[in-house]
Amino acid sequence: MVNNQIEDVKSRLDIVEVVSGYIKLHKTGANYRANCPFHAEKTPSFFISPTRQMWHCFGCGKGGSAFDFIMQIEGVEFGDALRTLAQRVGVELKAFKPEMKEFNTERTKLCEIEDLATQFFEKQLGSSKAGKEAKDYLLGRGISEESIKYWRLGYSPDTWQGLLDFLIGRGYKKAEVEKAGLAIKKPDGGHYDRFRGRIIFPVFDINSQVIGFGGRVFSQKDAKEIAKYINTPATVLYDKSKTLYGLDRRADSVS
Repeated sequence: MVNNQIEDVKSRLDIVEVVSGYIKLHKTGANYRANCPFHAEKTPSFFISPTRQMWHCFGCGKGGSAFDFIMQIEGVEFGDALRTLAQRVGVELKAFKPEMKEFNTERTKLCEIEDLATQFFEKQLGSSKAGKEAKDYLLGRGISEESIKYWRLGYSPDTWQGLLDFLIGRGYKKAEVEKAGLAIKKPDGGHYDRFRGRIIFPVFDINSQVIGFGGRVFSQKDAKEIAKYINTPATVLYDKSKTLYGLDRRADSVS
């Protein structure tokens, strides 16, 4: 079953498309070349073969498949590379089946938490009373309904453990929610939600995986007492210095 899913992902991949999302490629005959992203060089020695669906650098000697490229450039394990590429080609991995256990890395679990948190925030924006007020505020500022859905904007309820209780109810531990940057640990050992009473802007990586959030305070009263904007702290997934908001949507035209 596991091998079948891996082969399914592999059969749908275009290595040129995968690599070009990270570095600029130049066509040379039937192949592509570029400056290697894994070592400094002036003359391109990094080559891609679309026919073989492989890449190789004649300078540093590294090479392999699309999986190997993602593992190298993202600094992740195979399970994480598999999840990233499966999401790219629209293959749903049965992550909770016993045969997939070896691929359930810490990074994968944090991605699951970020995805669920995004769904939670989206639902709050559309269904809760305060969320609807926040949505009306966005619409009043000229942000269209289409853009709200496109950018997956949300709202965090002004409660201490709204998101935390939601995630715990789905089997995640408080410490895991903290590692995802969504909860803060109190001196007494308890936890509370990092984002409370804020309009939420999900932050995506280049593969459209949610890796963090930005939160803007909604209540004008609160804006005078607390920070207007807060962001997810540095986590396994999120590094602010290496993340550019909207980069994953660079080829789209929706604004």
